[in-house]
Amino acid sequence: MNEMLRAIWRYRHFILSSIRNDLRARFARSRLGAIWMILQPLAQVAIYALILSRVLAAKLPGIDNRYAYVIYLMAGMIAWALFSEVLTRSMTMFVESGNLMKKIVFPRVCLPVITAGSALVNNFLLLLASAGVFALVGHFPGPNMLWLPVLIAVNLVFALGVGLILGVVNVFVRDVAQVMNVVLQLLFWLTPIVYMPTIIPARLQSVLVLNPLYHLVADFQSVILYGRAPGVVGLAVIGSASVLLLGISLLLFRKAAPEMVDVL
Repeated sequence: MNEMLRAIWRYRHFILSSIRNDLRARFARSRLGAIWMILQPLAQVAIYALILSRVLAAKLPGIDNRYAYVIYLMAGMIAWALFSEVLTRSMTMFVESGNLMKKIVFPRVCLPVITAGSALVNNFLLLLASAGVFALVGHFPGPNMLWLPVLIAVNLVFALGVGLILGVVNVFVRDVAQVMNVVLQLLFWLTPIVYMPTIIPARLQSVLVLNPLYHLVADFQSVILYGRAPGVVGLAVIGSASVLLLGISLLLFRKAAPEMVDVL
């Protein structure tokens, strides 16, 4: 692990330039450029809000803001956007970077760091845009917003741990990425982002609790919408499990890296 950290530090300029080039390449010849990073999730929020706000707004107790459901939805989307982007891009990063891995000598651990860095930039821009929307509707979160960097870090580590394992497996079994696209759609609806967990029948809520994203998304919503601190014990458990998962995924990646280059 220390060797990986030293490699990341030695190649920090390569990582930063790769993140910058990745962001530029994604929006080359685009007039709106980086704005496209936030337009899609904001458009998705607008569609759900337009269709469901009148139905679900009344189910948010203790909030007198008429736009409470929009805020609830955006808080969940901020968490989901980071998780889904890191996971989706991690699954294909080794396949897409096959030629680079064969032609250039660099620590392979730089690839997940570049993926995470690019996703963090996107999520930061989405967060800024969301803050502007919150200001427009008269919602100003309190000092507990300082928990957001912690929540984002836990979300990132969890997504990277899962994504790195799937990315390694996808090199050898290319169906993984296709299957996971369907699983992600299912996971989105199994996570209380568009709806409130209180509308789920009691017998199914015990199943919902098994979803780690349920707790992460709920913490984002608690901090942004209600101005409350997240559950520290639950966050510590998920954070510890995420770090352990990332450690396991890095060990798997380290052992599989030589074979991955041959397969690619």
